[in-house]
Order: sequence, then structure tokens, then C-alpha cells
Amino acid sequence: MMIRYASYFIAALLPLLLFRWFAPASIGEIDFWLLWLLAMLLVSLPVVYAEIALAYRSAEAPLAGMQKLTREADASTFWRSFGWLAALVSILIAALVISGASQGILAALTELNSVPIVPSFAIAAGLMVIAVLLSLLGVAPLPIGLGLMLIGLLLGVANGLPNIAFAMTDVSLSEWARAVALALVSVGAGTGLYWFGQNLISKQTVTAVGTDNHNAQTTRNSAAPAYRATKLVLPIWVLQLVVGVVALFISGMALPPIGQLSYWIGVVFVASYLLHYSSQQLAHKFGLLVSVVLTFVLALLLVVAIPTNWLVGILVIISSIAVLLLSVFAGWQMKISHLRKSLNFDNEAFYNLWRVAIRLIVPLALLLALIGWVMQWLS
Repeated sequence: MMIRYASYFIAALLPLLLFRWFAPASIGEIDFWLLWLLAMLLVSLPVVYAEIALAYRSAEAPLAGMQKLTREADASTFWRSFGWLAALVSILIAALVISGASQGILAALTELNSVPIVPSFAIAAGLMVIAVLLSLLGVAPLPIGLGLMLIGLLLGVANGLPNIAFAMTDVSLSEWARAVALALVSVGAGTGLYWFGQNLISKQTVTAVGTDNHNAQTTRNSAAPAYRATKLVLPIWVLQLVVGVVALFISGMALPPIGQLSYWIGVVFVASYLLHYSSQQLAHKFGLLVSVVLTFVLALLLVVAIPTNWLVGILVIISSIAVLLLSVFAGWQMKISHLRKSLNFDNEAFYNLWRVAIRLIVPLALLLALIGWVMQWLS
């Protein structure tokens, strides 16, 4: 039952997790809001459509699915690197939020005069161990994490919302870079998480029908004509948009100590699903046990050895490359007939608009965003 809503949990949770690292210092910049809404429409929406279309076409998770799709499209194995990068992005997000959780929990305990006599990296390592153990539960920790995070945020709202003064400012490439980050990795677009969520639903449906391969294939084929990517994509995108607006408004909100503890403990639960996703992808190549160990070791190294601001930069670069690979593969390498059938738009004009966006607008927007980030880092 919970598997069916995994994608919706991700759409609601990732903005609450990541907006604090990518939102501008002044939330009242009207031009930034407009840029973010533009990026959500022109960048995020086409990318989520691409994920769902590839998920439906491959009937596999991202890493295994890209192997199947590249063979089908007679494309280079280079494009399969999206599956590897998607798994790495998930680990990077988990490391980033666990690093933030260790700092947040330490700050809350300091306010409560209960500071543990251990260094912050030890707290981060301990939280990562807990997250990896929780990852073995699959989707189950997501609603718990959402509940704990909402309790923490509600306690912050009760403490008072930040005052926001709206004003127009000069538009810059660095603003566009942040807007694109908020429209992609911060809502999960292009990370493979929605692809993975759709694959979980497909596997659950096949299992419910029966384990017999012939029956499962017959069921999938008979359901194909009624499939509409829009029925899944639009609710996810609207949820991303609504929660994103809320996350932007509260990104500068101060939480009381108990609220911080509740929020950051919830973050650990959510991070466990990200680790579950990455280990499931790697299991396609290495087996589940080895994949869990590899995920844990890499995530632990990232959270202990790399400063938080560096993690943000690495996440921006890797996630941008992953989305660029996804958009170019879907737009230029996949056969038109296959994608048209997978998307199954009611109107041919919608398909043509999506194709222009995924082939031209998304890559161009990503390149401009990367230039904006480089300019910001060098300034």
C-alpha cells in the first residue's frame, strides 16, 4: 500500500529537506520566485515526464532500465552512466542532509544544556549508521519521517514566521542557478527517484496478479492502452510546486530546540529511503549485501570527510550532469515512436512541446545554471 505513494512522499519531502541549502538569502526577491516558477515549468516538468516515460518503457529501475533502453535504441553504453550518477546523487543528498542533521541536533542539545561529549563528525557517523539500518525497511520510514518533520516545522510556526519584505532585484545567472537547483534536485526531478517509484508500483502490480511471467506480461500489455503519463506526472509536479512554495516561505524560520530535534530525526528517516534507493540500484550489479555495504561506506566517507558546503557544490555538479544525460538521451537517442507510446499524450501538440523542451530548453537551462554556479563560486 505504501509503495503506491512513494513518489508523492518524495515530492513532498525533498523540498522540505533541501530548500534551505539553495534558497536565496532574501526570500522576498520577486524576480527569484518568477525564475523558480519558470524553471519548474520549463525544466522540472519535462524532466519528470522523461523519467516516467523511461520507467514505463523499460519496466525496470533506472540502472537496469538504462541498460535495456540503450540496447533498444542502439545507443552507446555511455548513456547508462545516468543510472550510476542517479545512485550517487541519492547518496550525496543523504550525506548532505545527515550532515545538516548532526549539526542541527548538536545545536538543539546545546540549547537544552545537554551537549554530548563527542565531536560532531561522530554524531554524523552514528546518524548514518541508523539511516543505513532503516534503509533495510524500504518505503516504510517515509511517512514516519514526514510526520516528525511536520511536527518540528509546526513548532517553528507556533514560534512565529519570519518577516518577508518582497521587492524586485537585479536578475543574475547565479539566481537562475539557484532556481534551477530548486526546480530539479531539490524536488527530486532527474534523480531517478520517480522512475524508481514507478518501477516499485509496476512490480507490486505484477506480483498481485501472479508470479507467472506470461500472466504478468499479459496484464502489462492489456493495461498499456489506458496508460497516461500525465495522470502520474501532473499530481507529482503540483505537489512539488505547492510544497516548494511552503518550503521557500519557511526556509529561514527558526525552530525551537524540541522542534529541531523532531525535524532532524525525521530527516534521518527520510535519508534512509534515499540510501535504500541507491543500494537497490547497485544491487543490480553487485548483489544486495555488497550494495548496502558500498552505499554505507561511500555515504559515511562523504558525511565525515567532506564539509557541508562542499557537499552542496558536488551535488549541484553531479545532479546537473545526470539531468543533462537524461534529457539528451530521452530527447535525442530514444526512438520517437517509443517515447510517444510511453508518454501517450491526448494531443500530439503536447508531445511536440515536450520534445522541444527536453531536447533544447532543458540542456540550455542546465548549461546556463552551471555557468551561474561557477560565477558564484569564483566571486
